[in-house]
Amino acid sequence: MIFKRGRYSGFLRPISYLIDLLIIGFFANNIIHEKSDLLNFTLFISFSWIISTLYSSFYEIFRYTSLTRIFSLIGKQSIIFTLLVFAFFGFFNNLDTEPLSVIKYVLIVMLSITIIKFTIFFLLKKYRKVFKGNLRKVVIVGLNKKTDQLRKYFNDNPDYGYQLIKTFDLNKKDKISINDVISFISENEIDEIYSSLAEMNNKELLSLIDYADNNLKILKFLPDNKEIYSKKLDFTYYGYLPILSLRSIPIDEPINLFIKRSFDIFFSLVVIIGILSWLTPLIGFLIKIESKGPVFFKQKRNGLDYKEFYCYKFRSMKPNPEAHLHQIRKGDPRVTRIGKFIRKTSIDELPQFINVLKGEMSVVGPRPHMVSHTHMYAEKIDKFMVRHFIKPGITGLAQVSGFRGEVEDDDFIKSRVKYDIYYLENWSILMDLRIVFKTVFDTLGGDDKAY
Repeated sequence: MIFKRGRYSGFLRPISYLIDLLIIGFFANNIIHEKSDLLNFTLFISFSWIISTLYSSFYEIFRYTSLTRIFSLIGKQSIIFTLLVFAFFGFFNNLDTEPLSVIKYVLIVMLSITIIKFTIFFLLKKYRKVFKGNLRKVVIVGLNKKTDQLRKYFNDNPDYGYQLIKTFDLNKKDKISINDVISFISENEIDEIYSSLAEMNNKELLSLIDYADNNLKILKFLPDNKEIYSKKLDFTYYGYLPILSLRSIPIDEPINLFIKRSFDIFFSLVVIIGILSWLTPLIGFLIKIESKGPVFFKQKRNGLDYKEFYCYKFRSMKPNPEAHLHQIRKGDPRVTRIGKFIRKTSIDELPQFINVLKGEMSVVGPRPHMVSHTHMYAEKIDKFMVRHFIKPGITGLAQVSGFRGEVEDDDFIKSRVKYDIYYLENWSILMDLRIVFKTVFDTLGGDDKAY
């Protein structure tokens, strides 16, 4: 079944944005008849709607959001929308539009958006309850008063889509070990882990955190008198029960996802049309003259959620069976003369903008590794798998911080992972722009590790 499971309902909010903007534009025809004025109003109100909903959290509705919260969001946004519409007509006071018509427009628009919003909300609830779709498989680690409330919450609200698979009692006489819990989670493809801090010692807690990080599992805590140090915790409520999430990833927010994806599409189109369109035939000709083989080199890499994809480059080496096993080293005899040039100038990386346009990569993000190396690092480098919570990038914070190119030792890859995790927990579009400019500056200035 389509979208039966998944970490995020990734299409719902963009679709909601689109539907609401179409409603706003459609009913605008009733109060503005001149095409030029209609265009100005549509552009103004659409842009204002996006910005205002970002700050009012109008689309911050989750499967556990209460009806009271939804009504509150609608009321707040209705006031903001009314002010924005009247602000437009106050500025363009030459338009022949009656105030009553404007009021009717606002009421019709907000009523339509409210109906659509509740329809989607309740259809999703029915879909989860009746058709068992869009489910999240969860376990609870630790049995006490608070976890029993959470268990009851999940069981009493099947329309929220949380499928409680098991609750582990860590205080039984035949005490179950944390390793048994981890084995069960792996074998049953659990999506989210809810853990009571009161029922676990520090060693067990660290084991569970390490497992969640290294295996892309969502870990959330029921708080008590213990503290988790050095973590950016995300705090929310399920009903009246407080829940802590181990990590908040800014890029997962719909508006941030929209901004980052828009930046990726724009930037990749500029490079593909403005540079690759004429550079590819030239580089391809030089590659073909020096050695037989394809112009492009494609290699399997691990991306978002550990999924494999083909990463594209201009071929810089002679065709060889070890290309997918061993990374390039300084003075590598496999590299051709034209290969040395395109690697030194990073021209070989430009075809990856095709991966960006396809949505497999981002302009900025953790650099993807060869599949064989990913498996190796995942086993030996703690937190390595965390970097797969977001899309890989052509460049990244680690690369502009001195950790580009050949992995020299375990300390090198540990430092790279540290920067990658910092990036995904602290992302902003300004950070992306700074990394892009730093990458261009380093490339033009010559990077010693580009070989």
